[in-house]
Amino acid sequence: MVKTTIEDSAQRPKGLVAWAFYDWANSAFFVMVQTFIFAAYFASSIAENETTGAAQWGFTIGFAGFVIAILAPILGSIADVGGPRKPWVYVFSALSIICTSLLWFAEPSTDFIRYALVLTFFATLGAELSLIFYNAMLPDLAPPSKIGRWSGWGWSLGFAGGIVCLVIGYFVLFLNGGDLFGLDVENAEHTRSTFLFTGLWFALFMIPFILKTPDVPSRKMGYKKAINNGFSTLWEGLKALKHEKNISKFLIARLFYNDALVTIFAMGGVYASGAFGFETADIFYFGIALNLTAGLGAYGFAWLDDKSGSKKTILWSLIGLIVPVVAVIFVQTEFWFWIWGLLLGVFVGPVQSASRTLMGRMAPKEKRNQMYGLFALSGKVTSFAGPMLFGWVTLMMNDQRWGMSVILLMLIIGLILMFGVTEKRNSIHGSS
Repeated sequence: MVKTTIEDSAQRPKGLVAWAFYDWANSAFFVMVQTFIFAAYFASSIAENETTGAAQWGFTIGFAGFVIAILAPILGSIADVGGPRKPWVYVFSALSIICTSLLWFAEPSTDFIRYALVLTFFATLGAELSLIFYNAMLPDLAPPSKIGRWSGWGWSLGFAGGIVCLVIGYFVLFLNGGDLFGLDVENAEHTRSTFLFTGLWFALFMIPFILKTPDVPSRKMGYKKAINNGFSTLWEGLKALKHEKNISKFLIARLFYNDALVTIFAMGGVYASGAFGFETADIFYFGIALNLTAGLGAYGFAWLDDKSGSKKTILWSLIGLIVPVVAVIFVQTEFWFWIWGLLLGVFVGPVQSASRTLMGRMAPKEKRNQMYGLFALSGKVTSFAGPMLFGWVTLMMNDQRWGMSVILLMLIIGLILMFGVTEKRNSIHGSS
């Protein structure tokens, strides 16, 4: 395997492209498993009924978020003192790839409820934890004047990957899998094959990242020492937040609005299936269209991020999310769900991309992994609450529309808190 380090400056341009391509690879999991196809397949074909399935799915994604919240800052601190980030990306990506591929065996029967949820839990764990180290690499790779657009381009490439993965999954496997590959449609093999395909996609398209993206050099520190130092560094990082008031305000605001996004991703396909009667084919089409609008939004707003700042990009994106969520709660027809759902997609990418950029701009260079660990913590420490509340409210009211009100509340709180954040743009280290 080719090993390159950040010091190899000639590798940075190719390394940035390869870095962004990891979004293309990783996003397939979130699109195909967590948000659209497997989520809806579980609720409609494996669970006892769609209402119970929505609750079980929400609890599982929520519990995964709780575990991630505990592990993320610890792992980020260990990477800070240990050096290279790519090995961590490899390990957690492999976990997600293996568990996603094994979803092929989740047949449409209640006998597979536990099997499906356990694999989903570990696949989510792997995909999410890999992003801590992946995100922390950006400020060392991109010039400070272009970090916003590279972050946005990465997100847009991820959405593009999601579109292509959905298109191939739908037209090759779901529609024609029976004729082309002899898949048993009655046993949902045409649907289940898309999960095996997703795992292969993830593995194949992270190869450019493995070969071309440079990493920080090893500090020659043993794992035991790195772990011990990592816990110490985490504790110091949490104490340092007392002196990093601005970062603290940002992390608290992000805690709320990112939880809303987590719930949208976790429950979007389930909501479309339960509230509007979407069949698997409908969800494929909606997923393709939503990723298209999300990719365009992430690409277009990337320029705004560098020109006007990350905070303004986040504020406008949150407003752009709140309006469609209100509409989606109240609309009754599939047509208007499509309209407002696609508009919502435009602002999903920018708020995520600008958040990643804002942390890179505010975090001290020597504590960047640590801060990105805390960044992940703010996105996960209560992320279990959104999907779980969605599930509980849906069960209590027997209506998923009430569950959507949880998302609206979290977005509004996040927007209000973001007004108290002051953007600082002078802490990224790099050459322009």
